[in-house]
Amino acid sequence: MMTRDCGRSQQRLFLACAAGVFIGLLLIGGEALTPSIALAKNGAAQSIPVRTAIAPHQFPPWRVAPAHGILLKELKSGRVLYEHDAGKRMSPASLTKIMSALVILEKGQLDDFVTISPNAARAHKTHLRVKAGQVFRLEDLLKAMLIVSANDACLAAVEHVGGDEAQFVMLMNTKAEELGLSDTHFSNACGFDHPDHYSTAEDLATLSVMALDQPIFRQLVREERAMITPVNGHRAYVLHNTNRLLGRIPGVEGIKTGFTSKAGRCLIAKVSQNGSDLLLVILNSKRRWNTATNLITYGLQVAEPLH
Repeated sequence: MMTRDCGRSQQRLFLACAAGVFIGLLLIGGEALTPSIALAKNGAAQSIPVRTAIAPHQFPPWRVAPAHGILLKELKSGRVLYEHDAGKRMSPASLTKIMSALVILEKGQLDDFVTISPNAARAHKTHLRVKAGQVFRLEDLLKAMLIVSANDACLAAVEHVGGDEAQFVMLMNTKAEELGLSDTHFSNACGFDHPDHYSTAEDLATLSVMALDQPIFRQLVREERAMITPVNGHRAYVLHNTNRLLGRIPGVEGIKTGFTSKAGRCLIAKVSQNGSDLLLVILNSKRRWNTATNLITYGLQVAEPLH
């Protein structure tokens, strides 16, 4: 009898500890993820943060989306389907290149010939390994910076359009002010981490909509593969889009990925299916592809097609 009572006491103690750990996990980071709705899936209860006006039974089947900044919205109606810290300032990594591309399209001539400078050829992180003295059309450099996020192509393009990177960044910040991006500021053109280089999921969504209004931009960010060649050479550079959703989820139309150690894994994606247009922004994620797939699936289920 004592053995049975002892077993029951241990069981109750285990359940109490498990409940404490579960509550603790919800409060990690100092943010209580409540109010929430408990959903049962395969017999397991899941707690989901209530952050939109969607009916409770329509909430996506996960407890907390694994990212620090998320915004999922319908483009036609402007309705927010899901958000988490969408107004929080964060490092945007190479999502910065969306603004760089927008300024290049407004200020530059895509048929211009651009000579790669020694500074651009020394660009850090993601790059094509272009050589100083090579000459490319500006449009080809734009392709490289948007499709494979090449920093050497980015620097060469912004130096050509702005005179130097510092002057080009001034154009970027002026454009941000024009668009009303009050929580966005740039300190460089390619997306390197800096305390004064930040944006939010909300601002990046607004920026993306403006960029997608440009036909050339819209065309380039949806290309799965491209190839560029310097006008004074023969080596071809093959570009494979860093956006893994292209060609894997029907209706995905770009637009950009990003990564730094501080910014984490970032993604902006546009999806058009069955009359619904969705825009998804994910910042500082550890599992952006799984998160994006789940959010897109959810968004298409609850979106209201407009005919």
